[in-house]
Amino acid sequence: MSASSDLVQRQLDAYNAQDLAAFLECYADDAVLGGLNGEVTQAGTEAIRARHEALFAEFPENKARLVNRIDLGTTVIDHEDVSRSPDGDRFQVAAIYTLRDGKIVRVDFARGAS
Repeated sequence: MSASSDLVQRQLDAYNAQDLAAFLECYADDAVLGGLNGEVTQAGTEAIRARHEALFAEFPENKARLVNRIDLGTTVIDHEDVSRSPDGDRFQVAAIYTLRDGKIVRVDFARGAS
């Protein structure tokens, strides 16, 4: 596994474990999250922390299963199948990670139906 894929996988594993500290270790301090071709929704690790604290509190059984990964070095694209709970909302996500200096600096999300 490449260093880029390893970083994104560590982030996905921490997300699934709802380990916020390990999750945020994968992100640069100035990282941003946004919708694909849209505006930035969170800027900086404090905003990312707040988003995920709320997400994990609302959906304690939330999991993202990796369907496919494309590793292009400084860009990693994951197709994920996300389930909020075993019987809850389920949807598909394309997460496009941009990496710099061993950290995630940007993630753009495209969400589809399951």
